[in-house]
Amino acid sequence: MNKETIIKISDLAKIDIKDDQIDDILTSLEKILNLVDEMNSVDTDNVTPMSHPLNLKQELRKDEIKVSNERELFQKNNEHTDNGYYKVPKIID
Repeated sequence: MNKETIIKISDLAKIDIKDDQIDDILTSLEKILNLVDEMNSVDTDNVTPMSHPLNLKQELRKDEIKVSNERELFQKNNEHTDNGYYKVPKIID
């Protein structure tokens, strides 16, 4: 990572970086990349992948089927209805 790379990345990302900021950004990015390298060097061959640190099972309730037709209620709450349809402004000529 060098100053030219920082300038190129900032141009691609359309980020305006002042000349006096480049050294600080370079230092920060180098620290981040070193941390990533350190994490990649850890041996994880015998580690089981997991999505959560605790092996808990989420108990879900049984689904209950409900037949619901509240069309008339919705129609009553809207003044722009006609014969069971909603009236909307014309948008296509």
